[in-house]
Formats: sequence, structure tokens, C-alpha cells
Amino acid sequence: MPRFLVRRVLGALVILLIISAVTFWLFYAVPRDPATMSCGKNCTPDMLAKIRHNLGIDHPIPVQYWDWLKGIFVGRDYSGFGHCNAPCLGYSFANNQPVLGTILDRLPLTLSLAFGSAVVFLIFGIGTGMMAAVKQGKWQDKVASSASLVASSMQIYFVGYLAMYLLVAKLNILDNPSYTPLTENPVSWASGLLLPWLVLSLIWTANYTRMTRSQLVETLSEDYVRTARAKGLSSRNVFFRFAWRGAMGPIVTIFGIDLATLIGGAIITESVFSLQGVGRLALSSVNRSDLPMLLGVTVLSAGAIVFFNIIVDAVYALIDPRIRLS
Repeated sequence: MPRFLVRRVLGALVILLIISAVTFWLFYAVPRDPATMSCGKNCTPDMLAKIRHNLGIDHPIPVQYWDWLKGIFVGRDYSGFGHCNAPCLGYSFANNQPVLGTILDRLPLTLSLAFGSAVVFLIFGIGTGMMAAVKQGKWQDKVASSASLVASSMQIYFVGYLAMYLLVAKLNILDNPSYTPLTENPVSWASGLLLPWLVLSLIWTANYTRMTRSQLVETLSEDYVRTARAKGLSSRNVFFRFAWRGAMGPIVTIFGIDLATLIGGAIITESVFSLQGVGRLALSSVNRSDLPMLLGVTVLSAGAIVFFNIIVDAVYALIDPRIRLS
């Protein structure tokens, strides 16, 4: 296990390096100059040159990328900003705020949104899928399968605005979506994010219901499950000790990727409910050609996906005894 983790971590660092380099190069492929956008209407060549120097974009692209990469480990000096301590992701082109600090300010909201909705769709998605698999061919299975098919075809921006209109504006059942830090007021934290949790969970629950059902139906027909039944084990023991563990592997894999995607920023969900999380930050960075902020969010998203993939691979061996890590 230690050798596996070391190997995967080293591979993850290489992947993050490649992603950051590609993002850096793609940014300059877009015909938009952040210095010109910051200079304003009465811009002079001297003002433009000074802004380029302050932003650190007056050097060749490879030099800029090396300076950015070096700042993560040893810090970096900026004209007009002073020294940025490591890990330094630079300063925003748009508002001159430190990238790392801005991301860390937005991250708690995105984490709350991701983990809260994950709890909801895991409980209902896996629970409903298990019920449909056990009741295969009966009315419970047909209702669950039909409902999941309809829900999975819905879009968050449609369901979100509809839920806002019905549950908040019209019926006044739920609070208007907002974010209160968990440490300040747990009740306000939960009530402000309840509607985004439910809307975001609706589509994910449908996907996990279908996935859990199909995996369990396939696993219940395996030879080792039939052998366990032939030995006289109870149906509950066979289901949870053999079938359930064998079916959870693919589900854990998909969950790791889904959770990492949510942490990277649920852009549509945050936009629909006007939540200022990492997703909205990424969207505004693209619109404003804010390379440092865009790089920071991209590395965060990619890092979350890579990290959870490593965790999923390690958990695989614990769930399914047939799998061993070399």
C-alpha cells in the first residue's frame, strides 16, 4: 500500500503539472489582453507597459509559467504587491486580490454544497437502487426505474428555477438560498443550502439509483453469491456480505469522480442560486480573462479529481476482497 500511494502521488503531481501548463498556454491562445482591459479608455503606451510589468505578463510565456510554478514552492515578488509567501498562486488580474486567499474564502461554500448534496443523493440513490434490485420485476422496481429515468433527463437550471419559484417565492416553504458558515449558525447553514442540496441531489440520485440497481442485479447472479445461498446463509447475510460489497466497487469509483467534480465547482448550481462559490469564481475568471484565478481554480479542480481517484483505488481493496493493490 505505501508503495502504491507514493507511486500514485508522484503520478498525480505530473498530471497537475501538465494541466497547469496546458491551461497557461490556452489562456494566451485567446485574443484578449488583460493589461488592455485593465488600462481603461485613456490608456497610453507607458501606462500599458507599467500594467504589464505589474501583472507579470511582460516576459515570454515560458518564463511567466516558470515564475508562477516557482512561486508555489518558494514564493514570489510582485511589483506593486510586495512578496507573496509560498504557496503563492499570484494575484488576480481583475481585482488585485491574492488568488489563494480568494479561493479559500469561496471554498467552504462549495464544500458545503458538495458534501451536503452527496449525503442526500447517496442515501436516497443507493437505498432506492437496493430496493429496486431486491424487488426486481415487481412494481417497486418499475416505479423506481421509471422515476430515475425521468429525473436523470432533467436539467439543473430548469429544476432549480422551478423549485425557486414554487418552494420559495410562491409557497414560502423553504428559505431563499444563501450561505452562512457552519461554525456561526448550523441551522442557518442547513436551511440556506437545503434547496440547492435537494435540486442538485435530484439528478444525481436518479443516476445512482440506476447504477446501484444494475450492479446489484448483475452481482446477485454471480456464482459466488449462488454458492453462498446454497451453503444455507440467510438472504440478508448473502446480500450485505457478498452481493453488496461486490457491487459497490464501480459505484465508489463514480462517486469519487462526482464528488471531486462538485468540489471543483458546481458552476450551474451556484449560478442558478446566486451562490458565490468556486464555480462562480471560475466562470467570472473566464469572462474577465483572469489567468491567475483561472489557473488556481483549474489546479484545485484537477487536484480534487486526482486525489479522490487515489482514495477510490485504495478503498477498492477494502470493499472487494478480490482486489489487491500491487
